[in-house]
Amino acid sequence: MKDAPQISIQHWVDIIAKSELPAITSTARMLDKFNNDDKSSLPKLSKAILHDQALASCLLKVANSVQHLSINKVNTVSRASVVLGIRAVKNICLTSKLVEGLLDNKELNPDVHHQLTQSMASSFYAGLLAKMMAPQYADDTQEELYLAAMLYRIGETAFWCVGGESADNLIAHGDMTSESFRQKCFSEIGGDFAQLSTELVKTWSLSDLLLKALDKPKSRTIEIQIIYFADKLSNTIANPTGSVEEFHQLLADIAKLTGLNERQLTLKIESLRENANKLLTSYGASALIKHIKPLPNASDFKGNKYQVLKPNPHKYSDIISTYMQLNKLLKSSTDLTSFIQLTLKSMAKIFAFEHCSFFLMIEDKAAIKSRFTFDIASEIVEKQIKFSLSHSNNVFSYAMDNEQAILIKDRQEKQWYQYITGEIAEFIAEGSVLICPVKVGQTPIGAITAQVFLSNKEISLSDFDHCAALVEQLNLCLTMLSHKNK
Repeated sequence: MKDAPQISIQHWVDIIAKSELPAITSTARMLDKFNNDDKSSLPKLSKAILHDQALASCLLKVANSVQHLSINKVNTVSRASVVLGIRAVKNICLTSKLVEGLLDNKELNPDVHHQLTQSMASSFYAGLLAKMMAPQYADDTQEELYLAAMLYRIGETAFWCVGGESADNLIAHGDMTSESFRQKCFSEIGGDFAQLSTELVKTWSLSDLLLKALDKPKSRTIEIQIIYFADKLSNTIANPTGSVEEFHQLLADIAKLTGLNERQLTLKIESLRENANKLLTSYGASALIKHIKPLPNASDFKGNKYQVLKPNPHKYSDIISTYMQLNKLLKSSTDLTSFIQLTLKSMAKIFAFEHCSFFLMIEDKAAIKSRFTFDIASEIVEKQIKFSLSHSNNVFSYAMDNEQAILIKDRQEKQWYQYITGEIAEFIAEGSVLICPVKVGQTPIGAITAQVFLSNKEISLSDFDHCAALVEQLNLCLTMLSHKNK
């Protein structure tokens, strides 16, 4: 097992918020003094902006680049504040300082610099996409959605700027979506980028909506869905992964949310890209324009890391068949392994789980270690993972101590958060997992896990109940087998 990370998330919050990016911190604190819905705040905010010549200049450039303001040129900060509204002005100021502060570091490793500029561009584009997805909302709400989507990955972006040797170590670790990258992330920063974003947003008092989006990313509220879809679309455009079918499903989901058809949506996105490039020039961030790419084609996708989950039309007959196969195996086999592997393969196939694993208790029940893992195609996966049962109160010890199958749809759920160690957070990643204790009689011998890794997929309660019942049938077979072998 890895040692616990020596560096904490708070360590990086202190570096980012208090020392390396003081302009962002001071600007965020200055803007926080002005009430969003108080018209009397506008003159005071305008006066505060005038003290920063670069900020005032940027505000005027951005104000004049916004299409619906083309009637008259905006020549003063006070006029820009009145026309745009206080929320928009605050967002422009914060965006300006973020761009200025993050691009100011010119001594970065070239690979880190590329990742920083890519992350900045994707975040900026996500903010604009969020506004575009909410035409029916008031201007203030659109601005709140812009800010939340733009800052959704602020922890990651800021880290690339100030991470130094840790950033160099992390960027050299390859695929940004890989399991090894997640493990390296925990060892270098003491957590994940989402946690870092959450703590920075709290420190800067930036957005209650953003905090909700980070805390409940799978919330069904329309506003959280807009933030989630905007972030996902922006990052998929920048780095097409998965399959083209998944991308079209994403567009279909967004079209449904916005009331557009897919053709209308793609036209709006193409138009928005042109506007994004103009705005980036106004912000003095022309270096980011190359990262705002057009919508990807089928040839741009790198292939789906995990197979797309499809409903199984024969689910219930396959479940009954598995029960029958287990019972039949009792007559022909005395090997516990064959029973466990049959159950794992069947669960993966029936419920379209990406990974199904059996963890065996070892070291006098002080730890649990993976013995077999099968993927969605029932192929064996070489995966060796070990968790302590004695030194940490985690989800495995909880399930086994309570002799209870558990379902974790989101590792940040309050019900399970206290049982999620760093290593288990890496194991669950952004997906869902179910854990079912495996017993012989009353003696626990391990646990079966089933996982999906895509954040927009979930294990249904119905599938969880069927899996728990299937593992109970396995336990019954193993118990009968132990009596038979005596």
